[in-house]
Amino acid sequence: MKPSHPIRVLAGDIGGTKTRLAIIEVEGTRLKTLRERTWRSREHASLRAIVQAFLEQVQIPVSAAAFGIAGPVRGRIADATNLPWHIDADELEKRFAIGPVSLLNDLEANAWGIQALSPDDLHELHPGAGAEAVGNAAIIAAGTGLGEAGMYFDGQRHRPFASEGGHSDFSPCCELEIALWRHLAERFGHVSWERVLAGPGLVNIHAFLRQHRHAETPAWLAEAMRQGDPAAAISRAAGEGRDPICEETLELFTRLYGAEAGNLALKHMARGGLYIGGGIAPKILGWLKRETFLQAFFAKGRMRPLLERIPVRVILNDRTALYGPAVFAALARQ
Repeated sequence: MKPSHPIRVLAGDIGGTKTRLAIIEVEGTRLKTLRERTWRSREHASLRAIVQAFLEQVQIPVSAAAFGIAGPVRGRIADATNLPWHIDADELEKRFAIGPVSLLNDLEANAWGIQALSPDDLHELHPGAGAEAVGNAAIIAAGTGLGEAGMYFDGQRHRPFASEGGHSDFSPCCELEIALWRHLAERFGHVSWERVLAGPGLVNIHAFLRQHRHAETPAWLAEAMRQGDPAAAISRAAGEGRDPICEETLELFTRLYGAEAGNLALKHMARGGLYIGGGIAPKILGWLKRETFLQAFFAKGRMRPLLERIPVRVILNDRTALYGPAVFAALARQ
């Protein structure tokens, strides 16, 4: 049942790179953003400091607040995985007049936000069983880290739940991937999927291939990596066809993304669809459209027919992680 009147929510998308806050008016799955602002996360000591600055600036009352956080949430507290932030919902409730505060894992938040998207916010890589694709769903998202979440289908609606599947063991499937695993194990000890499927993971793959192929990094590329985002520089060089190692990096990254997406779909029996979120996917959509991704997604032996019936969609709207907390908080107020 939808709320009978609009609810104003303070919604937050808390990531290792950036933090976004917004005042969103929610009526059912119809959202209207009243104010929004973005901060560089590492330039601030805490989420509390950012919330205070935002509320002082906007001066708009809200009746609830919810924050999607890149890290595990334990009841009413969370520690961001890639930030030195300890977030306490009770403390935020006492400090600010923002109503009840909810904390969500960032991928759980993304999953809640999917229901607020329009068809134009999604790119379909594979239709699967089409209208017959009903059941659980799942979302995987590579960005600063790798997030994964499930969406249990109760017969009427999807109910998202969090996981920390991105930190599970990376499983190589060929000699090149085994060599990559060894390279990363020497450096990190434990090799998780996040070590290969994230912005830093793309850089890790590139460094491995340079060493494995005995190929020097071109001076222009080394400079571009120093001056800006290294992963973006590698992706750009690959897209422009300027360097074969960068192209091989994106090819391997795409194959691994498809393989782990398929693993996630199997683990959640995601007959209702597999969604690809995060900041990287829209930027490498051209690579995801190639056969490499879907072939790796389907390549699960006897389970291939099952996977071929699962729709695969890329989320294009980067506000999904901001919409999700607003939808969740509004539903909780019913």
